Amino acid sequence: MFKGAIQMSDYHIDTKCVQSGYQPGNGEPRILPIIQSTTYKYNSTEQLGRLFDLEEPGYFYSRLANPTCDHVAAKIADLEGGVSAVLTSSGQAAIMMTVLNICGAGDHLVSCSTLYGGTFNLFSVTLKKLGISVSFVKPDANVDEILGAIQPNTKLIYGEMVANPALAIFDLETFADAAHTAGIPLVVDNTFPTPINCRPFEWGADIIVHSTTKYMDGHDQHRWMRGEQGQFRLG
Repeated sequence: MFKGAIQMSDYHIDTKCVQSGYQPGNGEPRILPIIQSTTYKYNSTEQLGRLFDLEEPGYFYSRLANPTCDHVAAKIADLEGGVSAVLTSSGQAAIMMTVLNICGAGDHLVSCSTLYGGTFNLFSVTLKKLGISVSFVKPDANVDEILGAIQPNTKLIYGEMVANPALAIFDLETFADAAHTAGIPLVVDNTFPTPINCRPFEWGADIIVHSTTKYMDGHDQHRWMRGEQGQFRLG
């Protein structure tokens, strides 16, 4: 006999992959439903007003929140050991939203140089147009090298846990030490390992981002091409 109720935090991570984020009550669907409605019905404008002002939990327009998305976000947060999560339309949108919530025009960030090409372009081209500058350092840089790249207007440090497609390994603990010495957050892209293989919060990360169209949803999105020497795979 159990002495107390088992909490989701007590389950193995394999179980969390299936069960976490959605706990149906009696008579509710066992599998997480896909809610397709953009709007929701209420009996009073007063309640809708409270929802709009974020004074109480609930849903009034799917642009802001959707029950299906909230359950998926809760699952990812639980798998990573985080407090909460927000879903966006893409991994690049997640990175952009993270940066723009911390940095503004005139600010600066430090990034690991081995990044997914889209992220490198975002940092080196797009952010520059918005007045945010970026300094790149090697993924195995030491603390002094990282601190040397930090400026008075530096607001965050960014790294990709395992670089796509270079497979370079990000020295997470060293970058975390440097970020926290400088009093700024460390943002880590954990797309490639997923929380099954690495949980960056446990090694010093402050914010984690994912692109769930890769390994998180099981597709891993590999593309095969045929060359003169046979087949080879692009990540």
